[in-house]
Amino acid sequence: MPGEHVITGGRAADIAASVEQGISSGQLLPEAALPPMRELAVRLGVNPHTVAAAYRILRERGLIETDGRRGSRVRAAPTTLPRELIRTELPPGVRDVAGGNPDPALLPPLSEALSVAARRYARGPRLYGDDAVVPELEKAARAAFDADGVPAGPVGLTTGALDAVERVLSAHLRPGDAVAVEDPGWASVLDLIPAMGLRVLPMALDDEGPRPQSVAAALGDGARALIVTDRAQNPTGAVVTAERAAELRALLDRHPHVLVIDDDHGHGIVDEPPHTLAGATRSWAFVRSTAKAYGPDLRLAVLTADRTTADRVLGRYRLGPGWVSGLLQYTVVDLWERGTLDIAAVAHSYGTRREALIAALRRRGVAARGRTGLNVWVPVADETGVVARLQAAGWAVAPGARFRVDSSPAVRLTVSLLAAEDMEPLAEAVADAVRPGPGARYV
Repeated sequence: MPGEHVITGGRAADIAASVEQGISSGQLLPEAALPPMRELAVRLGVNPHTVAAAYRILRERGLIETDGRRGSRVRAAPTTLPRELIRTELPPGVRDVAGGNPDPALLPPLSEALSVAARRYARGPRLYGDDAVVPELEKAARAAFDADGVPAGPVGLTTGALDAVERVLSAHLRPGDAVAVEDPGWASVLDLIPAMGLRVLPMALDDEGPRPQSVAAALGDGARALIVTDRAQNPTGAVVTAERAAELRALLDRHPHVLVIDDDHGHGIVDEPPHTLAGATRSWAFVRSTAKAYGPDLRLAVLTADRTTADRVLGRYRLGPGWVSGLLQYTVVDLWERGTLDIAAVAHSYGTRREALIAALRRRGVAARGRTGLNVWVPVADETGVVARLQAAGWAVAPGARFRVDSSPAVRLTVSLLAAEDMEPLAEAVADAVRPGPGARYV
């Protein structure tokens, strides 16, 4: 039963393993408080330094967090918690607008591209020792980077954007280093950073990206790295404008040691160009994912970076996975060469849905954001209450707590699976759910 786990062990590794077993079994639930270190040391008959070392192991593995007077607690999303213990099953009849997935109807068919990839492979199977990136993909990716103003650098591949972000951070940072991230921001990044033993420094943002004053504060607080989403920011839809990029570059010019990572997961679903920060400092990386535009199961992200970063990341990749499947690479090459995806049409489809929902909410006095991408961000006063009331009304939305550090409460609505006739009923349900509480500050 939850809360009944007894921590055991005489060594730091054994104590840490005992706590991890309690988390994995569900007996130590997310946000459960752990015993104070001195108290647990007395109970186990060990030195307090042993318990401190155990808690440090757990923090570096992304299982617990320590917050001053609140002490040590199980993280809200511990890295080893089984998915079935944190997944919410939707009641029958409830529409899911929480998932963050693209519209399957807008994903290009892969059958022809996969057939072309298979035929290319048949002409010359890729073998151990071959180049990690097939020449056709490297050429196409480099041309696209050049067109978007991304600095010259080696081209490499990873199995998705988050994989690339983790590898770039690992190439430069060590446990205890601080990373400046958007707040609200991508939930997976907010989970990844503490799981790597790093510290989160939140950056407030508006519709034009991270606010310069907040970025300056994070840099002043010792941020060793900065992660920015160029467009289709998750969850707010923000887009870094040319003017904002220039302001941030001016700030970074005074911090040349900071690692800058550009996340371009919106490539293919947004028709606004990226205004990159790549090259503003000595160490940088630009990551472009295929997931949102071509399908989450097409596990491929293209990476370019300064020479040192690229050598570290791609060299380490060769020692592990080795390379991204050539079949996937040839598939992406064919999709790009044939122009299978109509980016303008996809961006228009998502934009029409976002704008319709935002307008319907505005007519009911509810403020919302969603400049690009798949989501609409709605500030609320009572996040938990709004989520519960909307589910009772037949709509499952994502609680903003998944995406927030210090920013105000909100809920995220994904428009991908909504039709025109859904906007008014959903907006009415949101307005009804929001009305019981006072208005929320729009940030």
